[in-house]
Amino acid sequence: MKKTIVIIPTYNERKNIELLISDLIKLYPEIHVLVVDDNSPDGTGDYVKSLSENDDRIHVIQREKKMGLGTAYVAGFKYMLAHGYDLAVQMDADYSHDPKEIKKFLKLTEEFDLIIGSRYVQGVNVINWPISRLLLSYFANLYTKIITGLPVKDSTGGFKCFRREVLESIDLDKINSNGYSFQIEMNFKSWKNGFKLKETPIIFTDRVEGSSKMSRKIVYEAVFMVWKLRFEAIAKNKKI
Repeated sequence: MKKTIVIIPTYNERKNIELLISDLIKLYPEIHVLVVDDNSPDGTGDYVKSLSENDDRIHVIQREKKMGLGTAYVAGFKYMLAHGYDLAVQMDADYSHDPKEIKKFLKLTEEFDLIIGSRYVQGVNVINWPISRLLLSYFANLYTKIITGLPVKDSTGGFKCFRREVLESIDLDKINSNGYSFQIEMNFKSWKNGFKLKETPIIFTDRVEGSSKMSRKIVYEAVFMVWKLRFEAIAKNKKI
């Protein structure tokens, strides 16, 4: 197995992270886990730090304040590259992403460079979302595809696996987006850098524990991000 790390951003995910780390270690004994915690008041970061002191497969980055999903993943990707990992899996802490799917992702990296766990590549596979949020997500992805030309049906999903070469090709210091727009930007730049993207179907189940980090700001940022990416590509004379 290639050297793999699972990167999980957290903010107040104490109950979920206990179960998730336990499940990941049981399912994949050779995989490492990195939690990037934004100074969670519920002690998420301190809990993971205590685990890391007794298990060298578990790692934590504790940040001073809430800085957002995108910057958390960037911190995780930089850690992955600096410590010699071959593959980086990114996933949510709230069990909306099934850890059992990672096995499929790892297999697909033998042929593809970026694996995207897709809610929409085979119909609509979302559980427990209100129809308003489902429609927002579905049409946001359609909008993204039309504006950018990105050949992906689920460009805003957060369950993915990157080969290290993909992350090395992207200037991570210039990635400042968060939320949905971060996912779009990373997919777009991976595609424009010539890497092979593969969508594989997953079933997305909305969180049971904790509260959603969704906000209007995240939605608006994504709306403008697609145009920014399109104009940047045009400026570089790259056909969309």
